[in-house]
Amino acid sequence: MNRSINKLLEVFAMLRLFPNNKIRQVRELEGDWDFQPLESAERLPVHYGYRLPVPGCWEMHPAFSTYRGKGAYRTRITVEKHGALRLLFKGISHTGIVFLNGVRIGEHYNAYTPFELIVRNVKPGEHELAVIVDNTFSEASALHVPNDYYTYGGIIRPVAIEFIPDTFIERIEFTPHFSKGIWSADIKAYVRNVGESEAVLHVHGKLGNSSFALGSLVVKPRATGVLTLNRKFTAVLPWSGKHPQLYLLELQLLSGEQVEPVDDLIERVGFRTVTTEHGAIQINGEDIVFKGFNRHEDHPLVGAAIPYQLMVQDLELMLDMGANAVRTSHYPNDERFLDLCDERGVYVWEENHARGLSIEQMRHPLFAKQCADCNREMVESHYNHPGIIIWAILNECASDLLEGKEMYRTQLSQIRGMDASRPLSFASHQRDRELCFDLVDIVSFNLYPQWYDDEDPRELCIQARSWADVAGGLGKPMIMSEFGADGYYGYRDPSRVKGTEERQGDILEQNLKAYTSLSFLSGMFIWQFCDCRVTEGLGWLLGRAGTQNSKGIVDRYRRPKLAYAVVQQYYKQTE
Repeated sequence: MNRSINKLLEVFAMLRLFPNNKIRQVRELEGDWDFQPLESAERLPVHYGYRLPVPGCWEMHPAFSTYRGKGAYRTRITVEKHGALRLLFKGISHTGIVFLNGVRIGEHYNAYTPFELIVRNVKPGEHELAVIVDNTFSEASALHVPNDYYTYGGIIRPVAIEFIPDTFIERIEFTPHFSKGIWSADIKAYVRNVGESEAVLHVHGKLGNSSFALGSLVVKPRATGVLTLNRKFTAVLPWSGKHPQLYLLELQLLSGEQVEPVDDLIERVGFRTVTTEHGAIQINGEDIVFKGFNRHEDHPLVGAAIPYQLMVQDLELMLDMGANAVRTSHYPNDERFLDLCDERGVYVWEENHARGLSIEQMRHPLFAKQCADCNREMVESHYNHPGIIIWAILNECASDLLEGKEMYRTQLSQIRGMDASRPLSFASHQRDRELCFDLVDIVSFNLYPQWYDDEDPRELCIQARSWADVAGGLGKPMIMSEFGADGYYGYRDPSRVKGTEERQGDILEQNLKAYTSLSFLSGMFIWQFCDCRVTEGLGWLLGRAGTQNSKGIVDRYRRPKLAYAVVQQYYKQTE
């Protein structure tokens, strides 16, 4: 295979859109893995009858197009020298149990957040890596339930193996600040020791033309130490939607008296601030209005395992309509998509994974832990993306009850404790019953005037502002986080009845005409960018025609509907 083809494969088989390491050896495990459906998750199969791509969804195979159950994946890895391995999984849907050479080494729940497993003292040679994957709806799952989107099965995001020394840089947090015309940043390095001996470590850094030392620390065996530095950067440009300036932040780890680094980690960062003053949202002190879409990771050809090329297509279509923002409904997104948003200057509302749960569902014994794990993994893994402007939680859950409010309070406090630099929100459909707007920085409403009812969009939005003011949102920015209408691609009729592309365009126009004219709104997110697959079931929600939510401005194959031009007209006129 020639070098140009090798280079092409490196571009499209990637964890990130930039190199995370120059020193640490990383090997991605993309390709065909052995696969076998299972009755039970208790043990690995002896025989594997299929080959499936990783990353990928098993629903793309003709034998498993509607399969909900368990399955085992298997591949082989080669280790050149004795040492520790860090296995990195970007997303398994929804539960993964990992085995190395038949020995269970860990497990993880939630399709949409990454996890790692450290294996020490791995000998040179060939080893078997296997994963039992489960996408069933069971008592073990509080968040993945039958819903208005589809829970696919499989290893849906990239997998990599990292060959690490006993001490390595686990992660970096970069928090920019702007004061008196000067940019500075808090840089925090988490350094982990998986060895048996205490280690004296030193961390050096570089950003742009600036080199610096974070300092030294002693890390005990099987422990993590933290170094923090606040530093001014006088020759940097800010990141914004119009000028998405990015910088590589490179940290190197030195051990003891050694002069050569033993490990490194590279993050890509931007200098920008987010504030919520005088009832508006500011980026670098300038008021901004979000014009965006809700987007599900779903495509009929790949399921939830969206490849780089299709991520680019999605963003280009949104930008072509004049959008400047996207909401990751209703779960943390693939980090490569977030990288693209950073590069193209697209503002991101990212939220945890919990949609439309009743108070009975929120009482599930695993709900609190599974949400807390999702929140932590979301914030820790995506902390450095300048494009992420809002953290959000619990879309359309029981925020109208005092019991539910305590759950909102707990989760919002958790996220604020991890990152105080970004405002918090959640999307409410509770109207005047809402109890939790006092807990957040931005109030947000999911309302569907002209689709589920005959309300006037402008009057309803003004009324929603008054509901928010009474419910603890007085003086806070407001976003219309969902609005829209069904439109079945190709169903065009002069009657303009519900479901036609014409009627969808009419309803979107009435909504957008109202929202773009209201000065108190800080953003609007159309439901939704693309049609998506939903869980088949009973009731109006889960009995959607064709098991599809058809409110997309483009269909599942990204073919524009008539509403595309309507959105383009209103979003572009306010650029």
